[in-house]
Amino acid sequence: MPTQLILRQLRHDIWATERLIEHVRRLSSQQLQLTVPGTYGSIHKTLLHIVAANERYLRRFLPMDPVIDEDRTPNASLDDIVAHLRKVKDAVEKLFAGEHVDPDAVIRDNRRRNPADPPLLITSWVLLNQFVHHGSDHRAQIGTILGANGLPTADIDVWAYARELDAVKEERTS
Repeated sequence: MPTQLILRQLRHDIWATERLIEHVRRLSSQQLQLTVPGTYGSIHKTLLHIVAANERYLRRFLPMDPVIDEDRTPNASLDDIVAHLRKVKDAVEKLFAGEHVDPDAVIRDNRRRNPADPPLLITSWVLLNQFVHHGSDHRAQIGTILGANGLPTADIDVWAYARELDAVKEERTS
């Protein structure tokens, strides 16, 4: 059961990023470069960062090649970002379709910024929770950028997702 709850969290996270990208598609290229102090960067840069990080988290569980690289493709189009988000979505489903995902399994991670640093030993639940927290945090920053610039924000919280899935509804009495 815990893995099904984690899967639902990851699905919401991906859905929220998909909806946010759909929402910002109506913005001009100049508006996609908007930012405010205290956020990660521009709307575009932050969306790219969310999806690139998702791929990096998932690569610790299963192959994810090629991944989008923030440093090599800082001007990736929204379509490119969406294509990689689809890969993320497929990878999450594949990860949870296989054998039971053990949230306490330890993953040896050699991918360090400084290759001389020793590998990290990361418990699976840390990576999966970071996937969700990271996306939520940065999507909120994009909401801050939009609001600070007088632009409408996207309705992407868990309640909106649940309503879309018909998981929250008013009780009707007969």
